Amino acid sequence: MLLAILLAACRGPQSALDPAGPAAEAIAGTWWLMFWGACAVWLLVVALVLAGMRRERGLSAAGARRMIVGGGLVLPTVLLAALLVHGTLSSDRITGRSAEVEHVVAVTARQWQWEFVHLDRDGTPLAVTTDVLAMPLGAMVEFRIDSADVIHSFWIPRLGGKIDAIPGRTNVLRLRADRAGPIRGQCAEFCGLEHAIMAFDVRVLEADDYAAWMRTHAVGVAAAEAAP
Repeated sequence: MLLAILLAACRGPQSALDPAGPAAEAIAGTWWLMFWGACAVWLLVVALVLAGMRRERGLSAAGARRMIVGGGLVLPTVLLAALLVHGTLSSDRITGRSAEVEHVVAVTARQWQWEFVHLDRDGTPLAVTTDVLAMPLGAMVEFRIDSADVIHSFWIPRLGGKIDAIPGRTNVLRLRADRAGPIRGQCAEFCGLEHAIMAFDVRVLEADDYAAWMRTHAVGVAAAEAAP
């Protein structure tokens, strides 16, 4: 019962442990690997402490050396090497660097909102929104992220890792959404008094719905609606 209650907190629109894309799945897999690995190490340490408390005589010099070499050198080397191999094998899924980009979105962060400009292959703006991001289901999206004022951090926990939005510099992040549902993004870098409200909704849409959304939020339409 307690485990079920604790695991219930691992889901939600902003949970990194409830992945909705390949990058987030790789990150969550690494997290669980480290979690269970830490549990195993903790149990081993507790077992060794209890065994030491029950021994009536101390270890011999040779036994002490074996414990030092095994527990202080061999075990950490094996664990760190395993994490290095796992991280290297997962890096392509996390970065999406080998995937074919199907859509490009320019992201501008400013206190305290997000502007999303969908671009065509030539870099021409097609659609623009504020604090609402639409993504086509199953398509790789390249985000080109910068800031209009201070340093922010672009993060959609259910889709992948975070990356800084820095004034005068464009950082690139590739994400894919394989599942629809409630997804929320957030600024992950303290950026001022209203930092806590600098969030945005992510709407993952089927191809037809995404095309309709693009027409509704086309640059000309958005400008006309914003005019007094």
